[in-house]
Amino acid sequence: MNILILGSGGREHALAWAIRQNPKCDRLIVAPGNAGIERIADCARIDINSRADVLEFAEDNAIDFIVIGPEAPLAAGVSDALRAAGFLVFGPSQAASQLEASKTFTKEICDACGAPTAAWSRFTDAAAARDYVSARGAPIVIKADGLAAGKGVTVAETVAQAHDAIDLIFQGEFGDTSVVIEEFMAGEEASFFILCDGTDCLPIGTAQDHKRVGEGDTGPNTGGMGAYSPAPVLTDALQEQVMAQIVRPTVAEMARQGMPFQGVLYAGLMIENGQARLVEYNVRFGDPECQALMMRLGAQVLDLLLACAEGRLAETRVNWANDHAMTIVMAAKGYPGAYEKGSVISGLGDIAESSFEMVFHAGTSSDKGQIIATGGRVLACTGRGNTLAEAHDRAYRLVDMIDWPEGFCRRDIGWRALSQN
Repeated sequence: MNILILGSGGREHALAWAIRQNPKCDRLIVAPGNAGIERIADCARIDINSRADVLEFAEDNAIDFIVIGPEAPLAAGVSDALRAAGFLVFGPSQAASQLEASKTFTKEICDACGAPTAAWSRFTDAAAARDYVSARGAPIVIKADGLAAGKGVTVAETVAQAHDAIDLIFQGEFGDTSVVIEEFMAGEEASFFILCDGTDCLPIGTAQDHKRVGEGDTGPNTGGMGAYSPAPVLTDALQEQVMAQIVRPTVAEMARQGMPFQGVLYAGLMIENGQARLVEYNVRFGDPECQALMMRLGAQVLDLLLACAEGRLAETRVNWANDHAMTIVMAAKGYPGAYEKGSVISGLGDIAESSFEMVFHAGTSSDKGQIIATGGRVLACTGRGNTLAEAHDRAYRLVDMIDWPEGFCRRDIGWRALSQN
């Protein structure tokens, strides 16, 4: 097969790495890709949010299967245009992608199907939103309604913090100027990934992400500073509760409303007292959770994604090894605020990558043989082992082999699970 992956981050590098190992993959193209991806696939410079550009490229290159990595092309309807032209696509329709593109839409779906989630209200007026917060007090959660690249959420510990977050949203910081305000849910967060083909659902793994930039889970939220899989808090019993009370009802409600969901459903969960409630849905693989998942799943990923796109999940199974994976994000100093681009990363050439140790690239480019940092989150050092401690040690060994003074990472990824062992 000729396979096209859309995207340029660590998620897409991990998907490309796993898919490339499958003998069904003849030619692999990633658009636009990055410096790490170009070592294992052809990279193409196209506007992945343009329906016309992606469609023309797929036709010109006789593409058999397209995997859409990030949320923006999904929200732009790229999957719809490709399907209408007869292409096999992994990724939900524009309508179904509202589960991520609109917090309000997701809340309304949850209300319609009875999925447990936080109590909520939506506001299009800043003064009304501030009054609502003042009446209810803190802690309280403030969310930009639309896509915000993982940065539009504030867990406000004071009313003043909540008011500041509301003002930022209504100043257009995240594009959309409407806000969803939710009750604060206490507990432990975890991520659950489920393939859906419109009718059937297949769980493909759990993970736990570290959103805060600082050690001890302090500082502002980021797109994710590290993750590990599996997440011990998501026991088999709890996974079945989530499937029965949250995921299957959501998928059934989406189909009932004429928006069948086909792709990966990423359920962000809050767990307290042995029960899970939905924090949010994403309609693509998480980054950096994807890096840990792909290390564990390997070449079978292509078969799973094909089964999903072709509506064959009812007859599909995941072959799990009893293993663990951890990924450590190396970011540019200053992230998630202002950061410098253009610094040189050394030491990558000395790393012998394998199915147990991989450095996935995110914000990188190559220039005259040098690897250049071009983004906020730049590398994801990923280790796999028989235990989480072994995966942890391998991942941090990779970090220590990289010479990049302008970068930083958290040194406590996995602390919660490791402290329980």
